Amino acid sequence: MDTFQEASAEVETQPTENITENGGGFWRFLLDLIETLVLSVALFLGINAITARVLVEGFSMRPTLDNGEYVLVNKIAYRSSLPEYGDIIVFHFPIDPHQDFIKRVIGLPGDEIRVSDGKVSVNGYSLSEPYIAAAPLYAGSWIVPENHIFVLGDNRNNSSDSHSWGPVPSENVVGKAIIVYWPPPDWQLIKHIKIAITTP
Repeated sequence: MDTFQEASAEVETQPTENITENGGGFWRFLLDLIETLVLSVALFLGINAITARVLVEGFSMRPTLDNGEYVLVNKIAYRSSLPEYGDIIVFHFPIDPHQDFIKRVIGLPGDEIRVSDGKVSVNGYSLSEPYIAAAPLYAGSWIVPENHIFVLGDNRNNSSDSHSWGPVPSENVVGKAIIVYWPPPDWQLIKHIKIAITTP
């Protein structure tokens, strides 16, 4: 008789235990979901804090970069220093900061930039530039102000750059272009060819 009563008691309490277990499973799932979302948001914000993704629009950087390529940018590369000669950088366009441009660094603060006879010179020294599409057909001279950078596109004769609208304030620099990551056939590490001085 006692055995029958104990068995009945077990049968009566079983549904209550299932309800408790199901309720705990739901809250566990909800907690895991929240943790995943928080981690995803933190990861997204962290990645965006140190990198940017930029679409190359136009042909001003040919043959180095082409229209339609997506570039990954290191936003902390110049946190404590200026770009170096030859670096390919992304910056906010001085005339319209809502636009981002990508160009090559030619001059730093205090430099005298001169373009004549198809050659670019910095402080009186001509540059050897194997990366350009063609020699520039324009001419001019510029002094780079303090806290500014002089940039040119590698496709010199088809580029809106410092030769047409002036140097870029250093505060406008977003970062250093490091990788072409899309489309897949164009994937490559971006080469920042150091500018070579040839003649005084």
